[in-house]
Amino acid sequence: MASQARYYRVLLRTTPEGRAEVRPKHKVARVPEFRYVRYDEKRWHLLRKLRAKALEVMKKLSSCGYSPIIHGSVARGDVDESSDVDVVIPYTEPPSLVELCLERYGINVINKVLVKATPKSALRVVYELTPDGKVSVSLPLERLSPQELEFYKFGGELTLDELERDLRVPGVTKSLVLIVPVADGHMEAPVRGYEHYVAKVLGVSLSTVLERVKLLTRRDEVGRTGLFLKITLNHSEPVEEALRRLRRLE
Repeated sequence: MASQARYYRVLLRTTPEGRAEVRPKHKVARVPEFRYVRYDEKRWHLLRKLRAKALEVMKKLSSCGYSPIIHGSVARGDVDESSDVDVVIPYTEPPSLVELCLERYGINVINKVLVKATPKSALRVVYELTPDGKVSVSLPLERLSPQELEFYKFGGELTLDELERDLRVPGVTKSLVLIVPVADGHMEAPVRGYEHYVAKVLGVSLSTVLERVKLLTRRDEVGRTGLFLKITLNHSEPVEEALRRLRRLE
């Protein structure tokens, strides 16, 4: 099974009793702060580099008839060295056909991972395209709920067309900081206590904002990633077969 420390980018701490303790890397912002961040050339260069990788993958998926999105810091613009390229097909498709598409264009899948955030969340497959898992393609194996779809918009999402036009969109970080792009960087605003405003800026429901605040705050307080299920598949095992096997165990 792939390491949680790699895939979810968590830090390990040791309790006084000597037990390993999983801690999320992104700490929730506790003190409300409004600030302006101007990007230097290093950050612009990194953003261009990550977006070029996202474009490469998304264009190939699009050539196979899919409509992928990119979400997170690459869509917002506030990237750093820990940023991932998370490409998503936000609707169900036969995994075997997606794999054929990637293979056709010479995209090597390093790991296939089944993930489920909570008992009620849709099961997803994540195709890790790099050894460190920082470039990936994922798709749901079950229909996403309206709120799950809004979660991508909550974090910031772009379609292929929008990425090709080099747009940047507002979204919320895992530290619960609202990022609003401006010409030479971004503006930051707190989310906690401003949930109505955040929902309006992002164009999502208030319930989605409240749910994400609740989830991310709890992860921060409890010190868990919040992952309900994670299974790394044998590279030769079809996702469909693994899914049937998993459902027989339910």
